[in-house]
Amino acid sequence: MLWRNSRGRPLNSPAAFIHPCQPTVAKEPPSGSGWAHELKHNGYRLQIHVRNGRVKLYTMNGNDWTKRYPRIVEEAARLREPLIIDAEVVHLSADGVSDFDALHSRIADEKAIALAFDLLLSGEDIRRQPLIERKTALKWVLRKAREGIQYVEHAEGYGDKLFAAVCNLGLEGIVSKKLNAPYRSGPSRTWIKVKNPNARVVAHIVIIRRPLAATAFASGDQNKLIQRTRHDRTPAFIYRRKRARVLRAASVAGKSRCVDL
Repeated sequence: MLWRNSRGRPLNSPAAFIHPCQPTVAKEPPSGSGWAHELKHNGYRLQIHVRNGRVKLYTMNGNDWTKRYPRIVEEAARLREPLIIDAEVVHLSADGVSDFDALHSRIADEKAIALAFDLLLSGEDIRRQPLIERKTALKWVLRKAREGIQYVEHAEGYGDKLFAAVCNLGLEGIVSKKLNAPYRSGPSRTWIKVKNPNARVVAHIVIIRRPLAATAFASGDQNKLIQRTRHDRTPAFIYRRKRARVLRAASVAGKSRCVDL
């Protein structure tokens, strides 16, 4: 049994562990501006700690899973320290599809990767900073990261259009977050999770294998939400891909804006 104190922190967790922010479940995404909308991935919550030359991986309950995911540990060891990153661990199939069954069965722990969406500590505690500033800092931290840890992009505005696109593709859902909100442990109304009630067991979503190549957008013509995969090789290739993404984002359904910080 996991005992918690009055502030929700696990009593038997490591000293550096930060109890994660937990989104409020809702039936529809928030409307209006000031929200970042991210795809909800099918994996486990993971907190990545890099400090004093060592890497630790913790579950949302504070359990130590460092030995379980060597690929993530190897990638985290290359990052500037000290760091605490909030992420989700997923397993990718051969064609780049998120496969929760494979992750849960632990048939290939060494292949699991982390999708990073928030930064809690970067040299100092930055949880009081607004989400948009923390995500900007996170993207900078991961600017040279390889496949083991990838930055999660977000779209701003018109969450209902984005959610409709997600539902049309049978994906799991989205998580909407207040752009100006600090990071607070425990249940939060600044993070809203909306699940697709008709999501298929296997969601055909392709994860980017490099942070700078990641984007999610809803196509105005096909009303699809896509996250594409390529191995970027040269700066020129990266630039062409980024430019194409910006042009595609301009035609997003409902004029939602895909942000590439």
